This record gives sequence, structure tokens and C-alpha cells, in this order.
Amino acid sequence: MIARRKQLFPPRSALWQYLYHYDRHREIPEVYSDLLRFSEAMPYEDPGGNETLWLTVMYQQELIGELREHLIRIYSELKIGRGTERHDHLIVDRIDFGEFGNSRPFRIRVTNLFNDNSDYFYVKKADASRIYGLELEHILSPNRINYLIRGDTLIEEHIAGVPGDVFLRGYLPQPGLNKVRIAKEFTKFTERCFIRLLGDMRSVNYVVDITPDFEEVQYRVRPIDFDQQSYEGKGNIYLAFRFSSNRDVTRLAFDVLNRETIAQYVAEEHAQMTRRAKVESGRLRALLGIMRRDPIAPAAHVRTLGADLDRMHGTTSFHLCTSMGELTAEHISLMLEI
Repeated sequence: MIARRKQLFPPRSALWQYLYHYDRHREIPEVYSDLLRFSEAMPYEDPGGNETLWLTVMYQQELIGELREHLIRIYSELKIGRGTERHDHLIVDRIDFGEFGNSRPFRIRVTNLFNDNSDYFYVKKADASRIYGLELEHILSPNRINYLIRGDTLIEEHIAGVPGDVFLRGYLPQPGLNKVRIAKEFTKFTERCFIRLLGDMRSVNYVVDITPDFEEVQYRVRPIDFDQQSYEGKGNIYLAFRFSSNRDVTRLAFDVLNRETIAQYVAEEHAQMTRRAKVESGRLRALLGIMRRDPIAPAAHVRTLGADLDRMHGTTSFHLCTSMGELTAEHISLMLEI
């Protein structure tokens, strides 16, 4: 059972040095605490008129002007980089708050006045395990991750795609869907998350990126929530197919894929992750070295997860690990043979 609120672990000095070295730390305004000072909130409804878990928040006039200026500066830094000019054609036209999440995120909508095109980014409270999750995704997955941090303020780029719960409810039953491609991608996604110990991949915590190809449609499943990176103490939490919200796509995978094909896709994912790990070996080694020494989960979680991983793999080495970082490094090494 996942606790509703996980314990937050502020980044420590070694992680800050890593973030500075790899250009994640930037001189951006620390706005998270100010964003919490909203004066009104109302439920946000999606374009279909359905109520969501987000709240659209409003601020006092003396605060919103400063906030908007800071948020546009952050957006420009995220998208363009240092030394960007003032962009008067960009405005912040909506701020949403997610009380439901561990990170209690803010979703910022930025609109271009010249063409009415809107984009989003997220402001969250900095947490070490979340940062490790973002970095491991950037290094080991086929996806690049764009984020910035300063102080208690973590900025994440919007990851586009159909929310997993929406996809499973509205797209999966469609008769024209290529079920084999969906099953293949979900199998590889599940394996990718398990190898690097990213937990809680319920359907609300990932999106499905749909790309039309010259003959068929391609799918990629991408995590959007990294709160449960190497935190929980139960091995099953790191297996996406064990969550009830993924039951339909799990059943689909077993219906359309035989054991040999599943083994092939798992082997493909291992090979691809191994190549990425070798290309980024210096960065991965530096990250895991810092992670080994960083207390990012209660000691009890380390002990129980170590015992579960020993049982799942038929080994005796995981129970000797004393930190979640050690467990993660040992698991990546075992699964990818690096």
C-alpha cells in the first residue's frame, strides 16, 4: 500500500554539485512558496467539461503581477536558455494546483499572444528522490527530460501524450487499435521502470505518446510522475502490471503475446538500456555514486525491498544493501549486466 504522502528529502550538497555540473541548476526565481499564497481556487474542468483533480487558483493583484513576470522568465530559461530577452508576447493565463500529488504541483499555462498557442510547465517542491528519478529517466530511457532547479523550486517541462487512464478507457477498446504494438510497448515500459526501480506506475502516472507512421501508428509509454523513484519498500510497487488500473492492458498483453515474444521484447529493452548506460557511463556512475550515500527512503523500506528483490531474483546480495541508492545500483547492474 502506497502512503498518500511520501517523505520529502531535500537535495544534499553532493547532489547539488552534480546538478550544477550537468547544467540543471539555474539562477531562476524560487517561486514555489509564493505560488502557495493563492487566495481563491475553483475546480478545473477539462475541455470535455469533466471535473478533474486540479484546482485553478487566483492571487491578489499585488502578487500576481510579480508571479507572472517570474514564471515567464522561468519558461524562457527552460525553453531557450540563459540570457534570453524579455518576451512581452508571452503571458501566463492560468495556474492550476494539484493538491492530490506528493509534490503538490502547480501547472502553468503560457500562451503566445501572436498565435494563441499554449504550452505548459510544472512547478514542484524539490525532492531528492524525484530528482534521481528524472535523471535516471534521462540517462536510461529513450526519452530526454528537461528540468531546472533552484532552492526548493523544481521546474519540469510538460510531457505530451494521452494520460494513461484516458487511453485505457477511450482508446484501448477501439476496434482499429494495433493491439500488438500497444502490448509490446507496455511490456517494454514495465521492464524499463522495474530495472531502474521507478514505482507507482498506475495509469494516472504515465502518458501514451501516439505518433502516426508511414503504415502504422507508433506508441510510446512515458512516465510523468517520478515521486516514487527508489522509495517504497515492496517489490510489487515497481511492477506496473501489478496495479489494478493497468489490468486491461496487462490482460491484452498476455492475450496477444506469447511467452517467447514477451521474452524477446524484454531482451530488446535490456539491450537498449545497456547501450544507453554505456554511452552515459560517466554520468550514470556519478549519479549512482551520490545516490548510494543519500538517505532518500526510510531504513525499513530499504530492508523490506532488499528482501523482496532477493526473493524475486533468487539472490542473496540485496539484503546487504544499506541504502536505496545501493539497491538501485545493484539492481541496474544485475539486470543490465554492467
